[in-house]
Amino acid sequence: MDEQLTKGKFNTNFGFLMAAIGSAVGLGNLWGFPYKMGEGGGFAFLLMYIVLAIVIGYSCMVAELALGRKSGKGAIGAYRAIDSKFQFNGWLACLSPLFLLMFYCALGGYCIKYLVANFGNIFGANWGIHSTDSQTYFLNFVSNTGEAMIFAIIFLVLTIVIVSLGVAKGLEKFSVTAMPILFVMLLIVVVRSVTLPGASEGIRFMFTPNWQIFHGLGWVKVLAAAGGQLFFSLSLSSGCLIAFSSYLDKKENLERNALIIPLADTMVALLAGLATIPAVFSAGLEPTQGPGMLFITLQTVFQGMGKAGPLFGTAFYFLVFLAALSSSIAMMEGAVSTFIDRRIEAGKEANRPLVTTVIGAIGCVGCLIVTFDALGSSDLPHLFGFSTWIDTFDLFAEGLLMPMNAFIMTIILGWLRPDYIDDEIELSSSYHSKPFVSICLKYIAPLFMLLILVGQLDNFFQLGIF
Repeated sequence: MDEQLTKGKFNTNFGFLMAAIGSAVGLGNLWGFPYKMGEGGGFAFLLMYIVLAIVIGYSCMVAELALGRKSGKGAIGAYRAIDSKFQFNGWLACLSPLFLLMFYCALGGYCIKYLVANFGNIFGANWGIHSTDSQTYFLNFVSNTGEAMIFAIIFLVLTIVIVSLGVAKGLEKFSVTAMPILFVMLLIVVVRSVTLPGASEGIRFMFTPNWQIFHGLGWVKVLAAAGGQLFFSLSLSSGCLIAFSSYLDKKENLERNALIIPLADTMVALLAGLATIPAVFSAGLEPTQGPGMLFITLQTVFQGMGKAGPLFGTAFYFLVFLAALSSSIAMMEGAVSTFIDRRIEAGKEANRPLVTTVIGAIGCVGCLIVTFDALGSSDLPHLFGFSTWIDTFDLFAEGLLMPMNAFIMTIILGWLRPDYIDDEIELSSSYHSKPFVSICLKYIAPLFMLLILVGQLDNFFQLGIF
């Protein structure tokens, strides 16, 4: 049936998995994971991340996939289907991707700029980076707000076009093409990174236990960073997975899908660490450079590779671009799906292009604020004493809405409606993991989510709690 009249469906489970994994494999992996791992003490962060992926990632993934498929609706409709008094939690999930889009598209524009610049270096074009100091080049670019805005809008328009094409022709077709390419290119970059002189120090940093970070309450800071990273990376509590599963056939195994997505995401996160941290150590740089590691530190590494540098720089930033675009598409779909539901419920046609354009316009407003802010170097006023508007939008999404939504979901499905998703999961499997999921949703996940929420607030506002 015409997707102007309906929400659409995935043609295959593979298409669903590639879209869901694509939503997970974004800047959260290639940008966030390596630098947060560097700040979190390497292996200590990795260990905490894996524990959270098992006890929270899988259980929350099962819950969100079941909620979406059972209701056939986006986040607001999915929670309203449980009980109308719970639909507010759908609004929390629906607002998260809007705040994420507001800075994500600006960062996506940065990726396009660096892809173009490194490609220009291959041919010696005057728009390449050449021998310019990487920090100077980056600061010059972000302070040129007009150029940064153009690249951000290009990235946003690409997102809007793909989402407007629909589930099968847009989301699925892009994902089944882009995800295999992304994985192959990531492996190529990893091989080069781990074979650089001195790369072994970076590998040792990643996998050697460093328990000092757990002294006192230091483990809570690592927990908060790993938890925020997990939700940002897996697209949990952002409406994306609920929307995607609402397009999934009833015969597909939700337990298996909920296992594959976090596994694939964690594997890519590890590969992202291997693609970046050994290279950073090889160049004699620090892995605790924060977000600048993606555009300053790594560009310094590529420029130090000689003639091969532009080739690997082009491959790497094309990889980052694909990852960013796949996640941006998922974020927009999380919001678009919900508002398409509301149009259909009102007796109107779905009109996906119209809804997508409106959501894109809202995201564009925040995106323009981020580009004008130039990472805090402009005269724009900031909220909460933050140095950049990225921090502000990230606070609302990753710091507040996502952990709050997840906590409320665990209370609803762990305590208030503990058997609500069982029949949906049992349509396609025997639900062997029910005891584990039930314990996680009832006891473990709520406690972890409270710690993550408090830790996130402590991190954003430097409260000194931990």
